[in-house]
Amino acid sequence: MFAPNLQSKRYWVPSLQRHATLTVSARGIKTIDRIGIEAALARIQRNQELN
Repeated sequence: MFAPNLQSKRYWVPSLQRHATLTVSARGIKTIDRIGIEAALARIQRNQELN
């Protein structure tokens, strides 16, 4: 059985001037920390448009 390590994480999004709470995996948290929340949100939006 596969059970990803999901966590609720609250991020400050400067462009929106508010906090966003995301449910992300431990790897997702590391990715957001590396590329930044703005780039991560843009990547999420781009992936949702493709589906």
